[in-house]
Amino acid sequence: MANRGEVLVAIINNEPDWQIVWEQHWYRIPVSSVKKLLKKRFPPQYLAFYQTKIFGDEAYSIRYYAPVTEITEVTRSQLFPDSKGDKKAQKRYYKIQFNELQQLPQPIFSRRLRRLVFIPTTWSKFQTAVEINDLWDESPLEDKLWAELKRHKIQAERQEYVKVKSKNYCLDFAIYCAEGKINIETDGDTWHCNKKQIPLDNERDNALETQGWRTLRFNTHHVSEKMTQYCIPTIAENINKLGGVKNHTKAIPQKVEIAKPGEWVQLNLFDFES
Repeated sequence: MANRGEVLVAIINNEPDWQIVWEQHWYRIPVSSVKKLLKKRFPPQYLAFYQTKIFGDEAYSIRYYAPVTEITEVTRSQLFPDSKGDKKAQKRYYKIQFNELQQLPQPIFSRRLRRLVFIPTTWSKFQTAVEINDLWDESPLEDKLWAELKRHKIQAERQEYVKVKSKNYCLDFAIYCAEGKINIETDGDTWHCNKKQIPLDNERDNALETQGWRTLRFNTHHVSEKMTQYCIPTIAENINKLGGVKNHTKAIPQKVEIAKPGEWVQLNLFDFES
């Protein structure tokens, strides 16, 4: 089985941090973030870097990566000696050191210019990704649904974070329509066996509904056995009822036409429309 944490996509959102990455070849991650967000998918063998809006022509893309050489746990004051008097001087970080940066043959772009958290992924997915959503490695069910959404040219965002009041919810798939928003969840069998999860799901769905999100849930049987007969038609019907998918390149929202079973439509970069 491939190591699901072979590659860690890290976020670069300021010039000083990029200068450290480029010149000194290290990156820092708070220990608390690793325990909360990455857990068993740490340490990585490679680091890749997602550059945000301050980087101009290179913004909202992954262009550089490097093999990890060493990881040590240090304090902020050890990383930045001038910060010894700072209140955060004793905050603990993982200092990840790596070899010289290598440039990807083709950048991995974000279609919606979204902000991200860390993305742990496999080397195989990193090598073949065309856009950010191809990197997510959460479950086989999500991967299967993602492949079908692409086949039917349905624009969606994977692992989209939505804040409702004081809570953050991570959506398996988010689809932004002209007259509303759709949250798609792929619930595995183990998930459904957990009776404590049902009331939490209800609270989550209700919270998202108040923010204009329409939730669709598909279980293992739906995704594995009824993808073309049930999942995709249900998604398409809801998209069309909400006026079509908002398109980042076209002014007119895109309605969904269901492809025939077995028919594969060749996609160009970001070309999720006809």
